[in-house]
Formats: sequence, C-alpha cells, structure tokens
Amino acid sequence: MAFVFNSLLMAFAFQIFHFCKKHIGKKEGYIGLLVIWIGFEYFHYHWELSWPWLTLGNVFSIQPSWVQWYSYSGAMGGTLWILVVNLLLFRMIHNRFIKKESWSVQTPFFIVIFLTLAIPLTLSLLTYFNYQDKGRELEVVISQPNIDPYNDKFGGMDPMSQLNRMADEVDKLITPKTGMILAPETAIPYNIDEAIFRQTSPYMHLRMRMKKWGNAPLLIGASTVKIFPTKHSSASKKYEFNKGFIEYYNTSVLMDTSGGLGFIHKSKLVLGVEYIPFSTLIPAMEDLSIDLGGSTGSLGTEKEPMIFAVPNFSFAPSVCYESVYGEFVSQQCKKGAEAIFIITNDGWWGDTPGYKQHMSFARLRAIENRKYVARSANTGTSCFINQRGDVLNPTDYWVQTGIRNTIRLNDEKTFYALAGDGLGRVFAFTGGLLILLAIVRKIKPLEKKNTKEV
Repeated sequence: MAFVFNSLLMAFAFQIFHFCKKHIGKKEGYIGLLVIWIGFEYFHYHWELSWPWLTLGNVFSIQPSWVQWYSYSGAMGGTLWILVVNLLLFRMIHNRFIKKESWSVQTPFFIVIFLTLAIPLTLSLLTYFNYQDKGRELEVVISQPNIDPYNDKFGGMDPMSQLNRMADEVDKLITPKTGMILAPETAIPYNIDEAIFRQTSPYMHLRMRMKKWGNAPLLIGASTVKIFPTKHSSASKKYEFNKGFIEYYNTSVLMDTSGGLGFIHKSKLVLGVEYIPFSTLIPAMEDLSIDLGGSTGSLGTEKEPMIFAVPNFSFAPSVCYESVYGEFVSQQCKKGAEAIFIITNDGWWGDTPGYKQHMSFARLRAIENRKYVARSANTGTSCFINQRGDVLNPTDYWVQTGIRNTIRLNDEKTFYALAGDGLGRVFAFTGGLLILLAIVRKIKPLEKKNTKEV
C-alpha cells in the first residue's frame, strides 16, 4: 500500500505540473515542476499520510561523499539537484530529437549540465576528504540482541530472558571508560505504567545488571503507558479498569546508576501500525490498525522534539522511523543534542532492502547535523556513523552481537540544524501561488491583444 499510494501521489504531483504548464506557459511550467515536486515532498513530511521514505534526495545516502552540502540544504537539496539535472537533460534531448536541432546548438545545455553536476560534487568531495570529526570523545557500547519480532518478542520469549540476552552482550564489551550504553527499540517488550516504572521487575532487573557497568547510563526502548483522569489527546482510550483514560507509547527510556529515570515518547509514528490517519475526524478508523505486537491503534506522542541530558552531554534519542525525518532530528540538534542515538527494531523488515535503506538514511542525519550517530538495532544493522556519513562497525543481519566504539560529541550547529527544511517551505509556498495562478488563468484566460495593420 505504501508503494501504491506513493505512486498515486507522485502521479498527482505530475498532474498538477501538467495543469500549471498548460495554463501559465511551458517555460514557466517546467520551472514549476521543480517547485511543485519539492513542495510535494515537503508536504509529505507534514500531513496525516506522511511516508517520506521515497524522497528523491535520500538516494545519496549510499554515496555520502557526494552530498556533504546537505549540512546546508538537507535531503531536499539532493531532490533539487536531481530534478535540475534531469530537466536540463530532457530539454537538450527534446531539442535534438523532437525539434531536430543540431548537437552544436545544444552546447549551452552541455555546459550548464556539466557545471550543475561538477560544482556541488567537487565542493562536496573537497569537504569530505578534508573534514575532521569535532568534539569531545565518548565511548559507547551497543547491544544487538537479535530477537524475532514476529514469534518471540511479544509473547514467545520471556521478557527477562530478552533483557538478559541484551545485557550479556553489554557485559562482553563494557570498560571503565564507557560513557553510554544503547539497547534497541522495545527491548522492554510489554506495557509498563510510567508512574510505577521503578517498582516493576524489568527496571529492578536492569538496575541489578547495571551494577557491573560503572557509571554508564542506559538508553533502552520500552512500551509504556500513562493513565489520565480525562482524555489527554486523540490517542487516549477509555481505561477498562477505572473511569480514566489510558495512552500507549513507544518510548525511549534513560536509566542511570543513581536511580535517575527519563521518558521521551516516539513522535514520528509508522503509518497503519502506530498511527491511524484521520482518526480524529473518523474515530472508526482506529479499528483498521495493524497488530504487530503490543498495543494497537494510534500511540501517544510528544508535543515537540525532545532531547535527553546526562552529566557532561546531551543527545537526541531517535526511535526507528523518526530517523527518516531530517527536520525532526535537526530540531533536536538545535536544542543542544551533541550526538544522535537511534534505537530501532528492523527485524520487522525480514531480510529485505528495507533494513539496509533505513540504516543508510541515518548517514544523511549525520551529515546534515555534523553529529555522530550510534545505532542500536534489535537486528538489522547496528553501527556507528561519523560526522561525514561513514559507517563504522556495522553488524550483520540476524546475528546476536554487540559493538563498541568511541564517538565525538559536537555541540556546533550546522546551517541545516538552524534552518531545517527552509528550502521545502519556500518551494511549498511558491508552489501554492503557482497553482493559484494556474487556476485563475484557467478561469479567466489572458486576452490576446488585437493588432492593426498599419
């Protein structure tokens, strides 16, 4: 459904381009294609059916040395680059084979295409090969417990056994220098009331295991709930055991050895699994949710991007799908995050390109914000990513393991961290004006001037 629906949306964007070209002119229309497409991509980040996986600029995640300038433009700059080059090629081929112009007449197109490709690419490669990671050092340990999400995680395997498998990998790698430990999304697999989290067996069990780990705090994923006396948000559901309302969350939990405890709820939710579109307008839509373990229906979210602060540094927790949203992560970095810690459960993908793409997109977040990424996957690819987008210590798929490396904490903010998807906002606004102009021209075409022969 994701691919079918996105194909329809893309076709609709081209239909709007055709409509604008028809009513405001060909040259203006082709320029409008750039505006409309990037406006469409920006819109796709911010509406009820958001699924921006296929943003064109994401393709360069497999070649980060080409797009070091994403620290200014974000992934939408890559989309603009692709569209400009393709439109220039199209015009050149159209002129040669449809208009029957000679190749010599196309010389200006050759020059412009070459410069459009060469200038960003050259600047990026120069940046890539001369860039030095910035910031203070921090040793991080990552656990990849490799628990089957379909058969074991939510019922087939005892939760304490799952926590022990995660902790055993940490035990193998922990050193006195370790400053942070990561465990994957929903490593604590059943719903726990946040108000009594410290009294639960998973918490007490983890505290016991953490005694061997020195002072290193633990970031771990959990399914949590909160109880409210009245309806708190559209995700609140009537609680069957009392008169209140219950809200379910996919949560990043921060624990330290002194008893400190923090919760940040996942805010960019997976469509159809964690979030039901238009359920505020059509409550019956909640019944169409897909059950992949845990709660069903829409989960609760934070009101804005949040970060965790521990002694000596701050970091952005990113749960699974959140790492696809460049501006969301940049807002966390704008608030002071010095590193990006992703916790995910890519076992849902199976052995498909999905988990590989998901990891690769994290390379763009590293470049956009010039922050190290540490990525803990239940399975898939756990890894570290440096500030220029290189993948370090990647794990294999469907393997129980752990990794350790030293990252750098960078408190500097890139232009993209400060401006976000400004390019998308400008193009979305301009695209709206362009569509409005085309509608006006359709309703009231320009009158042709009458000329008189003299």
